[in-house]
Amino acid sequence: MPVRNFGAFANHRNTEDNLEETPFEFNSESYAAIEQLLTKYPDNYKSSAIIPVLFIAQKQNNNFLTLSAMHKSAKVLEMTPMQVYEVAAFYTMFNRTRVGKYHLQVCGTTPCMLRGARDIIQAVKDFNGIGMNETSEDGLFTLQEVECLGACVNAPMIQVNNEYFYEDLTYDSMTQLMQDWKDGKEP
Repeated sequence: MPVRNFGAFANHRNTEDNLEETPFEFNSESYAAIEQLLTKYPDNYKSSAIIPVLFIAQKQNNNFLTLSAMHKSAKVLEMTPMQVYEVAAFYTMFNRTRVGKYHLQVCGTTPCMLRGARDIIQAVKDFNGIGMNETSEDGLFTLQEVECLGACVNAPMIQVNNEYFYEDLTYDSMTQLMQDWKDGKEP
């Protein structure tokens, strides 16, 4: 059986598109969402909003959480950058390396594996010519295996871009989903 690789790393790695100097500024829509979010927290506990603020930053930046986005989040929440790095490095839901337009996170825990997750992974690999933790040449798809996504009764399942869930998948239905996305359709 192959070794499972989750691709998470603790240290920041400079890349051409993720340097401290890489520009990032929250847009007006994101600032409005952050302001609304902060109304749920006492002023002296702004830092409690770090996870949803990082999600806002990641979503605004095409599902990619850059170092400069983390710095901006720290400034908005009056935290040190290190406190933000600790959160972003701990949770694998934050993409600190660029992912495809469709970040396909396949559940790899026992119920999904028993009900066909390997077939789903193989469908993604075959359709895109990629391996685990790789992105297709067209930039559309990134494949990642993740821990339980909480839909064991409808296994196997995937999560797309931390927002959308598809359950009871087969090799053929997964291939059809990807073809629809590639054709510009939203299934």
